[in-house]
Amino acid sequence: MKFGKTLLVSTYPPWQDNYIDYTKLKKLLREDEASPQREWTEQDEEDFVHELINVQLDKVHQFHVDTYKSLRDRTSECEVKLEPIAAATESEEATADQKAVVQEVMKDLDGISKDVEQLRKFSRINFTGFLKAAKKHDRKRGRHYRVQPILQVRLSQVSFHSEDYSPLLQRLSAMYTFCHQILQTDQRRESGAAPRPRDTYTAHKFWVHSDNLLEVKTFILRRLPILIYNPQSAKVVDSSQKDPTITSIYFDNTSFKLYAQKVDKAPEASSLRLRWTGQLKEKPMIQLEKKTVGESVESKEIRIPIKEKYITPFLKGEYKMEKQIQKLEERRGPNSEEIETLKKNVEEIRNFVKDNELEPMLRASYTRTAFQIPGDDRIRISLDTELALIREDALDAQRPCRDPAEWHRMDIDANELEYPFSTIKKGEITRFPHALLEIKVKDSKATRNNAWLSDLMSSHLVKEAPHFSKFVHGVAQLFEDHVNSFPFWLSDLDTDIRRDPEIAFKEEQQKQTQKAEDEFAVGSFLPGSKLSSSPNFKTKVGSPQGFSSGTMQSSMAHLSQSHRSRRSQLEPTAEEHDSDDDGVEAATSQIEVTDSSARGLRALFPAFSNSRYARRHRQGAEWENAALPPGVKDPGRWIKDSGPVKVEAKVWLANQRTFVKWQHISVLLASLSLGLYNAAGVDNNTARALALVYTAFAAFAGIWGWGIYVWRSRLIMQRSGKDFDNMIGPVIVSVGLAVALCLNFGFKYAARASTL
Repeated sequence: MKFGKTLLVSTYPPWQDNYIDYTKLKKLLREDEASPQREWTEQDEEDFVHELINVQLDKVHQFHVDTYKSLRDRTSECEVKLEPIAAATESEEATADQKAVVQEVMKDLDGISKDVEQLRKFSRINFTGFLKAAKKHDRKRGRHYRVQPILQVRLSQVSFHSEDYSPLLQRLSAMYTFCHQILQTDQRRESGAAPRPRDTYTAHKFWVHSDNLLEVKTFILRRLPILIYNPQSAKVVDSSQKDPTITSIYFDNTSFKLYAQKVDKAPEASSLRLRWTGQLKEKPMIQLEKKTVGESVESKEIRIPIKEKYITPFLKGEYKMEKQIQKLEERRGPNSEEIETLKKNVEEIRNFVKDNELEPMLRASYTRTAFQIPGDDRIRISLDTELALIREDALDAQRPCRDPAEWHRMDIDANELEYPFSTIKKGEITRFPHALLEIKVKDSKATRNNAWLSDLMSSHLVKEAPHFSKFVHGVAQLFEDHVNSFPFWLSDLDTDIRRDPEIAFKEEQQKQTQKAEDEFAVGSFLPGSKLSSSPNFKTKVGSPQGFSSGTMQSSMAHLSQSHRSRRSQLEPTAEEHDSDDDGVEAATSQIEVTDSSARGLRALFPAFSNSRYARRHRQGAEWENAALPPGVKDPGRWIKDSGPVKVEAKVWLANQRTFVKWQHISVLLASLSLGLYNAAGVDNNTARALALVYTAFAAFAGIWGWGIYVWRSRLIMQRSGKDFDNMIGPVIVSVGLAVALCLNFGFKYAARASTL
């Protein structure tokens, strides 16, 4: 179907005047048969660019901004209506009037949900329309004029194609849950947060610019070692082996049904691919993988190993894996559960290929660097470079890219071609300009608070690409004339993804602030939430923009902690395989935030010092108590503590200099007390008493200085990790002298007043 007809079918009637006027653009480009055919002039180019960039793009962007703001306002109005009901039902059941209000809000929520879905479709179809129009122009007028680079710059400045609807959907989901609880049950809501689903994960994907690639690698290497896999057995081998090259061949039909499902995020979207490591001539193990991402929490993935010679018969339906099943029966027995599972998986994939008429369409080849502690899958990171996407289709019967009788391109595998695949024709290959970073962290106590992961993911070194898919990107780039929907990240390809560190930090702060606002709105209607009964409930829920600075700082501290824990809830994998599909976000586990406000008492006692030095050593103590990975033993002594004691001279001199300062204070106080005692008369008991007090402080200063000098010298010799700070002595001397001087003044003033 041509895009003009697709746009007409996809138009939402109430918003039809705000869509891109694709017909007008075609007319200006003289794609319409009724358009006059004459020489293309500078004025024609100016008219087309003005209409595309300034008129149509601004119209679509402004409508999206206004509509999204209206949806947020309507959502806030629903939250305000539910506010008194949420507060009242904390202690008693909902009344009939309250249920009537809830039913009215449910209708409003249905309308908002419908508009959100339509707005998402509006963004995607218009984004595709702009790219289609620009590519038509460059194809027809590209010898002298190119408009696509200008369009890419303008698209990077607008937000209609990059808006994240998840926070708004989470707010709607929380209100839907609250309304269903009020209308469908009379039982009290159970307190406490809902249990977190097990074995759920979030796949974090990022783009890494080539200039930042080495810095990202070294950043990770300081925490995790490189893990190298043997292509044949997937076991760890010696480090002299280079990073493996992974090849995936994706399947689809001539109408690109699977691609459309993934781009539109359709329910039960499925994908199918063949995957192996290394060159095909090396006879590697080939995996046939089918993955389905449904509306449920968990996605479904099945994999079956298959030999190269059986792939073509299997795809044609002539082979049902009889030999593999027979061998497995000989080892496990005919009634083994493993055999039944294999038969079921084989049948499911065969039916999936047959029903959708699937055939190889796209090849993805890339080099993977894996970071992981051997035998410990709590943290796994993969970095893919040299990504090349190559056509594997036979759509053009006259000039097929792949022999229709084969399941893969023989010109690549027979000749053992490698990146950059220079012999492949220009229109059959696209090379991705960046590296791909994927982070998976197992939810365990030892990895729940990995601050360095959070720092990496929010740094200027990476650009977040949460929905990126190699399959989707390859089809969008190489089969643009066969599809009528494009992924949003295409607009970022021709822009510089490098960011200034300061700007990146400010953007992260703004993002966290926005997430804090939405977290308050969502948490207000969750079971067991205390926000609904708090005095500031209206501020937190009804008007997210009206947070006080103190409230916002508190929420940001809580959100930062929960945000880190959410990022760490990722699915562990049995082997280092490519998770090209999107993950499913897991529930957030709440982590208690440590109170950092009580610093006064901590500063007075060395054991509770809150200095940066002390915090670093306390953190080191926590690392010492952390669980060790399999095969790793506690050495009993740090490497830094082995060998002879070598202390720099400035360390000793600093300790001696502090001791001399204390003795100087002691001499000054002793001189003051002696002068005061001698100057006082025989009858001036007050001055004599104060002289004795100053003498006591002088003796204390001298003894304290000597004791601290000896104590710190012992810590230096022992390489102790204890904090050197100790404020008891300075506080005693300072406060004591201040009190003595005040008393001296008071007694003197009283004596003078009595004589008048």
